[in-house]
Amino acid sequence: MSHVTIIKNTQGRLQGLDEKGARAYSKWKRLVEGLEIGQTLTFSYRFPRSPKHHRLFFAKLQSLLNRTEAFDDLDKLRYWVVMGAGYFDLVPGFDGQPNAIPRSLDFDSMDEADFGELHHAVDAFLWTPRAQETLWPVLSADQRFACVDSWAQEFAQ
Repeated sequence: MSHVTIIKNTQGRLQGLDEKGARAYSKWKRLVEGLEIGQTLTFSYRFPRSPKHHRLFFAKLQSLLNRTEAFDDLDKLRYWVVMGAGYFDLVPGFDGQPNAIPRSLDFDSMDEADFGELHHAVDAFLWTPRAQETLWPVLSADQRFACVDSWAQEFAQ
């Protein structure tokens, strides 16, 4: 698959990021402009990950870790919330039963659009009774809700 990184130059025009990118973008542009009526073209693109959004996500996890005794390790909490958000693969275990394995959140595996969806799904998961019961098992339902609400307010914009 071809790969090109484009940038908007100081004149406001799109161009390849470097010489190789300029050649690839030029080929792609000719391909698009040369399409016949009714002819189709499929292409993929990625939104680059935002380091600021990545830091916010992990700051929220760190704050959550500081508020619960159910987890004592940030990675384990991250695995649990990611799986709770449905972002996992099932693989056969040693006993043949399926085991959930959290997917990677690294920048190459997930673009910004996908990371935003995961972040939203994690936040939604934390509002569920199941998540709250795991994080604060000795508290009442109202107290658990207040814990999540307090945590969410910390990051409200």
